[in-house]
Amino acid sequence: MFRSHNCGALRASDVNKMVTLSGWVQGIRDKGFMVYVDLRDRYGITQLYFDEEQSSTELLEKAKKLGREFVIKVEGTVTERASKNPNIPTGEIELLVSDLDILNKSAVPPFTIEDNTDGGDDLRMKYRYLDIRRNPVKNSLIFRHKVAQEVRNYLSKQDFIEVETPYLIKSTPEGARDFVVPSRMNEGQFYALPQSPQTFKQLLMVGGMDKYFQIVKCFRDEDLRADRQPEFTQIDCEMAFVEQEDILNTFEGLTRHLLKSIHNVDIASFPRMTFDYAMKTYGNDKPDIRFGMEFGELNAVAQHKDFNVFNSAELVVGIVVPGGNTYTRKEIDKLIDWVKRPQIGALGMVYCRYNEDGTFKSSVDKFYDQDDLAKWAEVTGAKPGDLICVLSGETNKVRAQLSALRMELAERLGLRKPNEFAPLWVVDFPLLEWDEDTERYHAMHHPFTSPKPGQIELLDTDPGAVKANAYDLVLNGNEIGGGSIRIHDKPTQAIMLKHLGFSDEEAKAQFGFLMDAFEYGAPPHGGIAFGLDRLVAILGGQETIRDFIAFPKNNSGRDVMIDAPAPIDEEQLNELHLSLNLKS
Repeated sequence: MFRSHNCGALRASDVNKMVTLSGWVQGIRDKGFMVYVDLRDRYGITQLYFDEEQSSTELLEKAKKLGREFVIKVEGTVTERASKNPNIPTGEIELLVSDLDILNKSAVPPFTIEDNTDGGDDLRMKYRYLDIRRNPVKNSLIFRHKVAQEVRNYLSKQDFIEVETPYLIKSTPEGARDFVVPSRMNEGQFYALPQSPQTFKQLLMVGGMDKYFQIVKCFRDEDLRADRQPEFTQIDCEMAFVEQEDILNTFEGLTRHLLKSIHNVDIASFPRMTFDYAMKTYGNDKPDIRFGMEFGELNAVAQHKDFNVFNSAELVVGIVVPGGNTYTRKEIDKLIDWVKRPQIGALGMVYCRYNEDGTFKSSVDKFYDQDDLAKWAEVTGAKPGDLICVLSGETNKVRAQLSALRMELAERLGLRKPNEFAPLWVVDFPLLEWDEDTERYHAMHHPFTSPKPGQIELLDTDPGAVKANAYDLVLNGNEIGGGSIRIHDKPTQAIMLKHLGFSDEEAKAQFGFLMDAFEYGAPPHGGIAFGLDRLVAILGGQETIRDFIAFPKNNSGRDVMIDAPAPIDEEQLNELHLSLNLKS
C-alpha cells in the first residue's frame, strides 16, 4: 500500500495513528540532529520529521540525502506539532517517520515548484508536467474540472443528451483556416479537423435527438493571442422546436447555475442589447458593463467650428474618465501616446478638463469656447472633476480605438473587478459582413444562421441590412458563447449560399449532405456554443486561458514540451502521397 491517507487529510483527531503517505519532497530542513521534510501531493502538504532520539541512524542519514521533488513513501505515527502552522490544513500535526522508501529520485528542477516561481513562461511550458505540480496551475485544472462537471450535471437535468461527433470531417471554405489531415487510403484527399461540430449537431436535430450537448475539442488554424489556442474546447449545444427566446432562457439558466454553484453569486437579470447599440455605445459587440464610461457622439456639438480634424471626421466621439481631472499633463500625454501605438492606431487625442468650479480647459481652446465644451460635457455625461477624452476619424476605426482606450482606463482605475460578474445578451447581429479583400459578403456567424423573420427578401436588395437571428452571451467584456436559430429548409439554405457566392455545384459539393437532410423533415432548431477555456478563465478571475489548459501551445502554436509540430520521415510522407508536393 502506497498510502493510507493523502498529504492533505491528517488532522489533530488522527494523533497516534500509524499511517502511510506517498508524494513529492517539497522542501527539506536539516537541523543536524533532526530533519524536517515537507511532503506534497495533489491534496496538500504534511510535515515529516526524523530525529536522532526516535529514529535510527540509518533512517536519519537516508532522510538527509533526500532532494527536492524526490518521490518517497513513508510510514509513521501522527503526532501533535509543538509549533503549529495555521496556514495549512495539516498544520496541527506532523508525522514521526519510522520507515522511508525512496520510490524515485529527481534531478534538480529547472525552476522552483512554488506558488511564486522563478521560472519564466517559456521554461515552465517546456516542463509543463513540473508546472502542474504548482498550486496555481493545479488548482486551475481542478477548477476547470468543477466547471465542466457543473455544466454536465445542469444540462443532463434539462434532458440534454451528450453525443460525440466526428473529428475527421470535410474542409469548408467559410470561417477560419482548417487544419487538414491527409488520407493514406484516398490519395490526394484530405480530412479537416472540425472548427465546430455545427453541421453534425444540426443533423442530430434532424435525427430527432431534440436536445444535444457535447464538451468537444475544436481546431482553428489562425493567429494566436492570450485567449486563443489552435485547439480549444467548446460546450456545444443544440435544441429542436425552439425560438430564440427558448435558447436565451435555457442558457441564462446555465450561466446562473454556474455563478451560483461556483461563486455563490446571484444574477438578477441578463440585459439584452442590440449589436447596433453595443457598437454605438461601447465600440464593440462584447461590452463590459460593470462600469459606465459610455460613448458620447459629439458630431453635432463639435463640427461647427474651424477645427478641421473634427470637421473632416466621419465620427467624433468621447468618453469620460471619472475623476480624471486630477491627471497631470504628463499623465495625459502618456494616454495620448498609448492611443497612438500601432496596436491602437489613433492619430491623436483631444482632451477636456471639467474643473471643480464648473469651468473647462481643453487642448483645443483655440477653437471652442466654454459653452461649446459644456455641450461636450452634457453629451458625454461628464461631471466636475472629470476628464473627457475625444477621438475622431472613420466610424468603425474610431469606435474600436475608443473601446480599447475605455478598457485600458477601466483597468487602470480598478473598475474591472474579477469578483463582479455582469452578463448580457447581444442580439440582432448583421447576417452578412462585407470583406474588402474578397469584395463579397461573408456570413458574420456561419452560413447556416437564419435571418430574422421577414427579412430574407432584403438579401436581394440590401444584403447588408439583413439582421441575423443570432445572439452572443457576453460576460465581463468577453464573449463566452454565441449561437443562432438555424435555417432548417433547403430553399432558404440555397438562397443563403447563393448570396455567399456559392454556385449550385459548389453548394452541393460542400453542403449537399445537409441540404438533402433538410428534405426529410428537419425541425426548427437552434443552438449555442460556449468557449469552455475562456468561460473557466473568467469564472476563475482571469482573462488568459493558458493556465486552465493542461498542455497549452505557445503564441506560435507550438507545443515546446514535446516539440510539435515536427517533421515526419520520408516513409510516412510516401504513404500519404505527399513527398513530391513537399519537395517541389
